[in-house]
Amino acid sequence: MEKINGLILKNLLESGAHNLSNQRKAVDAMNVFPVPDGDTGTNMSLTILNGISEVTKSGSESLSTVAKIFSRGLLMGARGNSGVILSQIFRGFAQYAKDKEELTVKEFSEALMNGSKMAYKAVMRPTEGTILTVVRESAEYGEIFINDHPEASMEEFVNYIADEANASLQRTPELLDVLKEAHCVDSGAMGYVTILDGFKSCLQGKPITENLAGDTAETEVHEKASGYRVEYIVSLSDNGKKTFKEERVRKQLEQIGNDIQLSVKEDAFTLSVHSMTPGEVLMLGQKYGKFTKVQVEDIQSDLQPSLMETEEAAIENAAYGIIAVAAGEGLKKLFTDYRVNYVVSGGQTMNPSTEDFVTAISKVHADTIYILPNNSNIIMAAKQAAEVTEDKKIIVIETKSVPQGLSACISFNPEEEVDANTEAMNEAITLVKTGSVTYAVKDTMVDGKQINSGDYMAILEKDIIFNEKDKLAVTKELIKNMCDEDTEVVTLIKGSEATDEECEEIRQFIEQNYNVDIDVEDGQQPVYSFIIGVE
Repeated sequence: MEKINGLILKNLLESGAHNLSNQRKAVDAMNVFPVPDGDTGTNMSLTILNGISEVTKSGSESLSTVAKIFSRGLLMGARGNSGVILSQIFRGFAQYAKDKEELTVKEFSEALMNGSKMAYKAVMRPTEGTILTVVRESAEYGEIFINDHPEASMEEFVNYIADEANASLQRTPELLDVLKEAHCVDSGAMGYVTILDGFKSCLQGKPITENLAGDTAETEVHEKASGYRVEYIVSLSDNGKKTFKEERVRKQLEQIGNDIQLSVKEDAFTLSVHSMTPGEVLMLGQKYGKFTKVQVEDIQSDLQPSLMETEEAAIENAAYGIIAVAAGEGLKKLFTDYRVNYVVSGGQTMNPSTEDFVTAISKVHADTIYILPNNSNIIMAAKQAAEVTEDKKIIVIETKSVPQGLSACISFNPEEEVDANTEAMNEAITLVKTGSVTYAVKDTMVDGKQINSGDYMAILEKDIIFNEKDKLAVTKELIKNMCDEDTEVVTLIKGSEATDEECEEIRQFIEQNYNVDIDVEDGQQPVYSFIIGVE
């Protein structure tokens, strides 16, 4: 084969996407940190599957159009840093393929090289030994191969770059000590190699199809998008005003639904929730009063504006709005109490996509909107959303943890000018130390420490400083390393993995050993037993 057209490109992309989707768990497992939220494979898979979905919906077989739509799908579906980088690779590819209806082998090589350059530009401080290295080296070797073999077929070229990408992947531990110590290759780079292997199989006449029997990322997307969106406004009855307790209602809703948005006023409340059992959601609301508006629809045919959007649409733009990322109903409520207008569901266990942020931005009626990603792996997606938003001023405060996000909220002053607020929020996050406690999901070696599966780990910022089987001993050791004579405030955020008794023991430990103000919050976050902020 000397050239590829739009249909062949579409088939290549599908085969690569399905190969990654089918092998995402193996890519997830390659994460260096042994935490239970290793999600590089999942992020990249969800990103590329969004691109394939958009191409399929378009029905186009024009090469330039397929490349453009695929790139846009990746851009909007990008999750995590690995997903954003992947979207930039194919953005560069699409940029090169603009107005072309066929690509020769040489042009295909040049398109991949343009993708590599675009990906490097997207990263402020590129790190070698990652997906960036593998993309660049395979593209560079591909150019050399074409110059030496100008008559090579597309099959020969793709075979060659796939092999070179795999060789580059195997060299990543030599470039990053953390990979070498953990006996891992880079997970993002592994994801990219998996995509190229899918291209290779397709050109060999054996395109990779979705493994429907497996637990694929596409299945997760389908499940997430199934069920019903139930929304209503309830005017509280006299009895309802006495019996309605927001926290209790939230806990009841968590048992029957997700993506809960609950807005409570003095004599009414507005609810939006995704649920497989809409009848139960309706019965719950009916207990407290009379419906003034009700809307139930299949999520997959999500065509009507929501009631909450309808209410918001009537609101004039405010000067400021804040969007924050959080997982756990307690944390979502806490951020809402701290002036956040919209909380994007996600965090360590599921990184929100660029499109999730774009949707959030559309629901916040303000001229200037701050985004608090609250996780280093979410910052790039937030910035990508800011770049594609044209009608509002979007400022991403690079918060890397929940405590930093909360501190930024506290420092925000709606009476101040934009520059003053931005400076104050950025300064506030530098004064916060963040620690967390979670458990190891595999045996590994990190920073000279032997980590065993099932150990609890004390993580200070990004470093594992202590590990053993006793959760409370690990938490206390973490606090010892975080607090000193200058510490004024300790914020202890309890996760769903911790009990009230354990939280109380830690609170007493802090009180007995340090002269500080203690703020205890029930964050209900998954995975992390405790998140601790020290200022």
